[in-house]
This record gives sequence, structure tokens and C-alpha cells, in this order.
Amino acid sequence: MRQRTLNLGILAHVDAGKTTLTERLLYAAGVIDEIGSVDAGTTQTDSLALERQRGITIKSAVVSFAIDDVTVNLIDTPGHPDFIAEVERVLSVLDGAVLVISAVEGVQPQTRVLMRALQRLRIPTLLFVNKIDRPGASDEPVLQAISERLALAIVPMGSTRALGTRAADFVLADDATSRAGLAEALAERDEGILAAFVEDDVGVSYRRLREALATQTKRALVHPVFFGSAITGAGVQPLMAGIAELLPAAVGDVDGPVSAGVFKIERGAAGEKVAYVRMFSGTVRARERVRFGRDREDKVTAIGVFERGSVARRTSTSAGEIGKLWGLDEIRIGDWIGAVRTDGPHRQFTPPTLESVVVAGSPDDRARLHVALGQLAEQDPLINVRQDDFNEMSVSLYGEVQKEVIQATLASDFGIDVAFRQTTTIFIERPVGTGEAVEVLFGATNPYVAGVGLRVDRAPPGSGVEFRLGVDIRSVPLYIYKTAESFMETVAQYVGGALREGLSGWEVTDCVVTLNACEYFVGDGAKRRSRSTSGRIQVRASRTTAADFRKLTPLVLMRALERAGTVVCEPMIRVSMEIPTDAVGAVLAAVARLGGAVETPSLRGDLATIETVLPAARAQDLQRQLPGLSGGEGVVETNFSGYQPVSGAPPARRSRTANPLNRDEYMMHLARRAIRPTNRNQRQDGLGTQSVPPG
Repeated sequence: MRQRTLNLGILAHVDAGKTTLTERLLYAAGVIDEIGSVDAGTTQTDSLALERQRGITIKSAVVSFAIDDVTVNLIDTPGHPDFIAEVERVLSVLDGAVLVISAVEGVQPQTRVLMRALQRLRIPTLLFVNKIDRPGASDEPVLQAISERLALAIVPMGSTRALGTRAADFVLADDATSRAGLAEALAERDEGILAAFVEDDVGVSYRRLREALATQTKRALVHPVFFGSAITGAGVQPLMAGIAELLPAAVGDVDGPVSAGVFKIERGAAGEKVAYVRMFSGTVRARERVRFGRDREDKVTAIGVFERGSVARRTSTSAGEIGKLWGLDEIRIGDWIGAVRTDGPHRQFTPPTLESVVVAGSPDDRARLHVALGQLAEQDPLINVRQDDFNEMSVSLYGEVQKEVIQATLASDFGIDVAFRQTTTIFIERPVGTGEAVEVLFGATNPYVAGVGLRVDRAPPGSGVEFRLGVDIRSVPLYIYKTAESFMETVAQYVGGALREGLSGWEVTDCVVTLNACEYFVGDGAKRRSRSTSGRIQVRASRTTAADFRKLTPLVLMRALERAGTVVCEPMIRVSMEIPTDAVGAVLAAVARLGGAVETPSLRGDLATIETVLPAARAQDLQRQLPGLSGGEGVVETNFSGYQPVSGAPPARRSRTANPLNRDEYMMHLARRAIRPTNRNQRQDGLGTQSVPPG
């Protein structure tokens, strides 16, 4: 029997029971002899000391088990919204998913966020309604909420017994009534079943129905729903059978070109970097060199593959598998090994909207803190560690829980006590017009042996930063960058670095930057002379290097940006609240005080749904007020809604580096850093000065 591999994600709102379900699956598969407890900190996947202390999943974890001929690589993900970035990285490697929903709490805010992402990515998903043994558990109301609030085509796979008691159980349906319901659900997307279903005298075999169910589930058209209890084990065996039958196994050519995505980085016991990769194509072997990221190359020194609850050392890992690679010291989350997968998922969730300065308890720990935060950023790049010229370090955040976890991790793993300053909102800047600037080679104001012209244009919201080449590609300095593509990528990095701080100190986005002039000097022996402001004649005979372009680009770009102008924008959050109808007045008044425009409330029985859009900071205020306004019965869901220009005076952030618009300050900053050119000793080609005109 040929073994298949399925890379399976377990996702849920916090406390819905996904880690306990993972333990139950491992136990049922014979991987572990005893089921661990989240409360006791004895589960397989919550291996971090902080996870065991807090009883929550912070980092994704991989564990493997077998169901008949299927090897399942199960990835347990965080449920708390502060760690949504960890979930996002996992989504890119999944073949299928199980979304866990509590039979007591039902569809919760994070449930909806996760399901929307799974739907956008068309990841085949089974639903497991957990905790049917708990008092207050329900089945039909939960099914109705799944259908209505998640907007899913669902197929209940059976019925519950003794709901809300320790004897609660789940029984697969296999009678005429259930078959008719299954046929009706599948007929909407299967013309053959539809034709048979509408003819009273023509039946549809159960085998054909199961095949159609598997086909539609694997295409993410329908979502089978199982009930059970991870604590008692009820319904777990039917779920496992459904995982093996209804979710698609990994595909990929083991003999094809290598293509693998890095979704997690951790440090080993000796401090070495370990990369978790999903193999989409080809085979990576130990002791061979691989290419990854931006033109990096290194040797894989060891490989681990997940096998029955542990990691087995192997000589290779192939398409469909999840492997651990040692030896790639410069690899980062998001890098691709070998060929880049262009059809992969893009970011699905909101970026961090908060930031805070991290202060070491002891001045002697500043250097150690910088190293420690750098290692944490390897594991979560979105915390975006920044250090300014005043040696202050700050991180981006999703929420206060994440801040507490970072603080506890620094204390427990690195022995560094830190404090956080007040959490503030992260704004962005967008260009409002078009601006151009140029520094010509050997110009009177140009201190570098290069010439650069740049134009900045505004772009649609959410489009990010696009870099374009507006000069003849054949005339770029290939003796520096080897290829035109390398030149493009490198200058794009210079541009991206310069745009991290705009005119008001915030990152600039949603713009197009075009290089429309490029000049360089290759050293043909002719000495160019220019007169400095002091009147002294300066001799310039050195050939152009990459450092000249790197230093000159921010000077030109910020002048172009200044001429284009920018507007400061704040993150907006759409808030959806489900509250008792008698609390509508108080909630509407609170929303009005915070400056939110309320859409028409939706009434359903004794519950009302109110939606509004608020700046991120005010949305947090509303969340804090809601329990008191609704008698503790309000449920709130928040979703990122983009950025809007701030009203009133735009907030400014202190520049963390030297401002290129202040030329003296910028030059002094570069001098202090003592950046030395690296290409001065290269062979002179005798090509003279090369100039590419604008356009």
C-alpha cells in the first residue's frame, strides 16, 4: 500500500480545545501512551515553558502520526489573536485543515477570522464541534450558527447522543434520511447527483455519494461537520476516518526541481538555526548546497523528518514532506529554497498596528537585548525590531498579551529583564502627488561617484511599494551587480530601506518609485575635478561602487518624496458587536463618543448586531468598554479595515536614523558608521563614464 502524506493544520479560537484534540489524535493513533493536559503543561505540542505556564499555544508545532496509509503531519497553531501571524505562516504549507469549534461557545470571533482565511485560500477544511460533553453544549444551534455566521455549505456527518453529559457521543449517519440530506447538499454542485435526486424512481448509491463528498470537500466546496469531545474521545475515530478519506494528500514531484518554503525558524540546543520547510517539489539532501532567499547559498548539514511523534534524522526530505534543516545560518522565515512558488498565498491578516519601546532593566544588557530581539525576530519577523541612533529598540505588536509573552521570553530564555514603554499606534505615510529628484555624477552637490534620478508616484491603497526601472536595462553597472536582475533587486532594497521613515517618521507605502537616471564611472584614468563649497579643488578618480548607489539613493529619494508630499494614515478597524437588545442605546452612545459611524443595527430575537469602523486605538477603547455596557454578554469581532488619513494635525514619530533631507546630518551619520567601500580594488575596465539619460 503506497503511503500518502497529508500536512494538516488544527485551528481554532483560543480555548476551543485544539491542543487537547491534537493529544487525543496522537493517543488514538498510538503515538503516545497517555494524553497530556493543557492545564498541567504536559502536552506534546506546547513544548515551550511559557506555553506550559500559560496554558496557551504561542508557537506552531509539528507532530506526525499515521491513519492507515496516510502519514499526517499535524501542525498545532496558536488560537489567541495576538499570535495570528504564526497562523498565517502555517496556512501557506497546508493541504487541509480541521477547524475546531466549541459546542458551548459556538462560533467565536477568531473562528470567523480563521474560516475566512481558509476560504480565501481554498484550503479543504473539516469542522469539529468539540466539548459536546460540557453542560450547555448544543448541536443544532451550532450548526445554524456555522451556516449563517461562517456562510458555509456544510454537511453534518452524524448525530449526537446524551449531549451535555460525560456520556455524550457522536454517531455517524447511515440511514435513508441522512443519505437524502447528503444527496441534497451535494446536488447543488454535481449535475449527475442532481438529476438522480429529482427523479423519485432513481436512487444514488451511498458509495457514489461518499465519492462526491470527498471530491467536493477536497475542492473546498463543502465542509463536513463532526461532533465530539477531545477530553473523552467521543467522535474522534470518525474524525480520523474523515481526515484520511476526505482531505487531499500532498502532491509534488520528488524528482523535480527543488522548491521549498520556510515557515518557521527556531534555535537548537547549541544556539544553531533550524529551518522548518514544506517541500513542494524535488528533494533536498544532506551535505548538498542549496540556494535560498536573495542569491544566498549554503550547505545543509543535517535533515530531520517528522515521524510518529518525533523527529527522525534522515539523509533527505522530498516533495510533500515537512522537514527540519540545519546549517543554513542566514535563512529567514518566508525564504524559498530553490524555485519560488508563485501561486502561493499572500498575507491574509492585518499587519501589527501597535508598537512599543523595549528598555533593558540594566544598561549593561543593551547589547544582549539587541541580540535576543534579533533572535525573536527570526521566529516572528513581523515584530520588526528597530534600533535608532539613540540606541532605543522598539517592536511591532498585535496586542498586550504578545507584549507580555515577549517580556517573559526575554527573562526566561535570555536572562534579560525588560520594561515596555506605553504602547502606541503605528501609522503609515502615503504620497499624495508626484515628485522627482536627481543627483548627477560629479555634480557640485553630489558627494558620491554615482548619479541617480528617482520619481515617486502614488499608487492604489494596499498596493505596497513597487520599484520600476526607467532606464535602458543594458546600461546598468553590471561590473558591480553582475546581472540586470541583481541590480534591480539591490536598488529596490535601497529604496525600501529609505522608505522606512517618511516625512513624518512613518513608513511610506502605496507608491511607485521609478529609477529614471543612472550614471556611474569605471575609472578610465581621466580625473574629474569639482570645486567644493569651501573653494578647495577635489580630485575624483575612484570608480563607482555599490556603496555609492546605496548612500546616494536615500538622498535623492527623500527629496523626490518631499516634492510629492505625503499624508499620514491611521489603521482602521471594523468592529462587529453582538449584544442584548436592551444594551443597544448604551453601545450606540459609546460608539458616537468615540467618533464612529454606526450602520443600521440588525435585530434577531433578543440580540442585536452593531457594526462600525473606528481608528485602531478607539476600537480598543470600545472593546474595553463593551463588557460593562452589555452586562458582560456582548461579543465583539474586529477586522482590519485598511488605512485612512488622520483628521487634524498628523502625528509625527521621532526619526530613528539620520534624515537624508538634512544632508550634513546624514553625512555625519555615515561617517560615524565608518562604512568603507568594498569595490575600490576591482579591475578597471577602461569603459570611461557611463550615463543613461532619463526615461
